Amino acid sequence: MTQGLPRRIKLAFIVQAILGSIVITAGVVLAGLLVREGVLSQRMQREADVFWTGRAASPAYPLPRTSTMAGYLDPAAPGDRIVPRELRQLEPGMHRRALPGVVGKKQDVLVDHRPQGTFYLTFEAGHVDRAILLTGLVSLILSLLATYLISWLTYRTSKRLVGPVSWLANVVSNWDPRDPDASAITPRNLPPEAGSEVRHLSRALVGLADRVADFVERERDFTRDASHELRTPLTVIRVATDMMLGDPDTHPRTLRALARVQRAGRDMEAVIDAFLILAREADIAPQSAEFEVRDIVHDQVERVRPMLQDKPVAIEVVDNGAPRLFGPPHVLAVMLGNLLSNAVHFTDHGDIEVRLGPDRIEVRDSGIGMDAQTLAKAFEPFYRADPSREESKGMGLSIARRMGERMGWPVSLHSLPGQGTTATIRFLG
Repeated sequence: MTQGLPRRIKLAFIVQAILGSIVITAGVVLAGLLVREGVLSQRMQREADVFWTGRAASPAYPLPRTSTMAGYLDPAAPGDRIVPRELRQLEPGMHRRALPGVVGKKQDVLVDHRPQGTFYLTFEAGHVDRAILLTGLVSLILSLLATYLISWLTYRTSKRLVGPVSWLANVVSNWDPRDPDASAITPRNLPPEAGSEVRHLSRALVGLADRVADFVERERDFTRDASHELRTPLTVIRVATDMMLGDPDTHPRTLRALARVQRAGRDMEAVIDAFLILAREADIAPQSAEFEVRDIVHDQVERVRPMLQDKPVAIEVVDNGAPRLFGPPHVLAVMLGNLLSNAVHFTDHGDIEVRLGPDRIEVRDSGIGMDAQTLAKAFEPFYRADPSREESKGMGLSIARRMGERMGWPVSLHSLPGQGTTATIRFLG
């Protein structure tokens, strides 16, 4: 990750060098072609002007004739060479054609038409082409070398400038989020080539590390204090209700109210456990032990059974081979308790079945069920499918799912409107 920026810079310079090479090569080739056309056109037109001037002064002025150049005139004067048939077919202007009988060689032809006649001038420009090619090749090589050298030097300079940023990113990526050590990135410990921007960034990161450390410390203090302060009044309530429930003189109506208080207290303890577990850092595992899943299931079923006293709903446990797990048993108790409470709240008649398997727990109810839209939002905090049911706070499924993700016990739902819901806790691994 920290090498990403230098690598991208390197690729950028390579692409720049390649594009520059293509542009320079195309420019040199195009310039060579333009120079060739311009030089030959001027040279041959000047030769034609000289001939017409000479022939006007003397009818015996000879046609041009050298090792590379030959002139013809139509109509020909006495002593002039006859114009080849293939030249007579050319229109006035510059032409380039293959030499008859010679493979791979070409010649340039100027056809200059004037009232006095038509002058044909052929020129074999092989030496000119070689000179232009050699000049262009040397220019191309020098240009490419200069481009590559400049690109390499610029890349080296950019790499030195980016190096401190990569070093800084590597150090920060190795920080412990719970206790970031910012001493390594203080300005005095930065690489010598670090610029003012890097030093400013390091100071900002040091400040951020200090603030993160403060936040982590406050979260730890809150978790510790909340665990103590919230449990203390619940313990007092539980002891007081136990004493009152044990008093033989307590009125039956009061006993029912005390039982509800105790259930609410246990529910509150379960919620506190859930929030404290979720508030802990991911690498701090809750206290774990080996336990029987069926014991947790039977305990939670008995806990919710009193909630069904006023409903024509039966609850039963079907044991198809419950596993023995190593983990925090109270976490599974909170998860299953939330799923059972949710089933009780939304089932007005029928039955609730808790089915145990070697790798899962299924809670099936015959309640109101959920449509696809409701099912998609069921795990959102504070979402309630039926707001008219005041006892539902919309947190049970959200807590169960988050705790399941934390422990590797994922929770899933399957539901149809009017046909009930099946909630499944799977034990992975």
